[in-house]
Amino acid sequence: MSLHRFLCSHLLLLALGPARPALAQEAEAWSLHGQATTVTQGHGAFPSPYAGGNSLESRKEIRTSFTATLFLGRRLWEGGELYVNPEAAAGQGISRVLGLADAANGEIYRVDSPGLKASLARVFLRQTWALGGATEAVAPDANQLGGTRRTRRIVLTLGRFSAGDVFDQNAYAHDPRSQFLNWALMDTASWDYPADTRGYTWGAALELVWDAWALRAGSFLEPKEANGLLFDHQVSRAHGDVIEVEHAHETGGLAGRIRVMGYANHARMGDYRESLEGNPAAPDVTATRRPGRIKYGWGLSAEQALTPDLGGFLRAGWNDGRTETWAFTEVDRTAAGGLSLAGPPWGRPEDRLGLAAIVNGLSMDHRAYLAAGGYGFILGDGRLNAAQERIVEAYYAFEAAHGLTVSLDAERVQNPAFNRDRGPASIFALRVHGQF
Repeated sequence: MSLHRFLCSHLLLLALGPARPALAQEAEAWSLHGQATTVTQGHGAFPSPYAGGNSLESRKEIRTSFTATLFLGRRLWEGGELYVNPEAAAGQGISRVLGLADAANGEIYRVDSPGLKASLARVFLRQTWALGGATEAVAPDANQLGGTRRTRRIVLTLGRFSAGDVFDQNAYAHDPRSQFLNWALMDTASWDYPADTRGYTWGAALELVWDAWALRAGSFLEPKEANGLLFDHQVSRAHGDVIEVEHAHETGGLAGRIRVMGYANHARMGDYRESLEGNPAAPDVTATRRPGRIKYGWGLSAEQALTPDLGGFLRAGWNDGRTETWAFTEVDRTAAGGLSLAGPPWGRPEDRLGLAAIVNGLSMDHRAYLAAGGYGFILGDGRLNAAQERIVEAYYAFEAAHGLTVSLDAERVQNPAFNRDRGPASIFALRVHGQF
């Protein structure tokens, strides 16, 4: 039986069945948090002997993005929590979020116009069943009601949310509103995670947490079209499954975590090799779309505190690279790592300095498709002198006031869109983030 069918047949029963009594506790009944973030990002001119319809602009450009989100939470019953996140977004990313396998601004998605748009980002139920173990504090936060919980528990998340809310976490590189901006540092770039163009989907995730260990499994809807807003509700043939194992540890009294993930996406995707064989002079992967295609792969996310103020992280991932990229970005192999330093050493405890490096690659089929002039929904220079896409990013986040952070960010991109003939490009950003 597939993971998807298992979840559909068992998780609903689990959600509706009698909840095991959780630890008696004094906890938040309601929560209200919010955020607003603006990112102004641009780059200067860079060498480009040619360009295609999906190329990063080689001339100077500056773009601004804006998002605002409310995080509403309500405790419904013992262990049951409901969260609703209305969200507004406006603006654009540089080059309309095209021409880089790892887009430079994780706060913006591909949009048809820069006007303000409102949407319901998340609406989901979280049900927790306590299984025993020690008691630990839960700090009040966005989509997290304050209180306590047991270190041994089962957690079901059901509704509309981002797969990255549950899987592929990393304490030092996951939030583009306060940490690194680049997509490959926000998530494992080779995980073509199920989502609409805004990054959200409908689905279910089940977690078993047992002290230092956690096991997670989830199944989610896939879009009807690559990077589309509408979902394919024929779930027997279109869904994304993911499973993850996590272990928390201490080294010299300093905390660390390792997460290993495997995934398989099912959708009406095209095939790079088939498109090349059918039309070598002008391949079009969309012309080869067939139900039942599968993209599979793995991901690794690790974090380790090195001192009380300094932390290091690593991400790595791989997918088979045969079928077209469907939801996230056009990366088939990735490795990224970096450091994050908090400000106590220089008397600014809420400030943070980050430095990271990324190396991305393509499968042979994907590379040959782009070299022949093929287009994906992110990449396409019309031809390709293939090389790894390499990015270095650094940021400094300055606490201007309580709840208000101003960041300076810089990214240096070599071989944008895996093309040795174009670039390098230097991208700079000013980010202002407020939260309550």
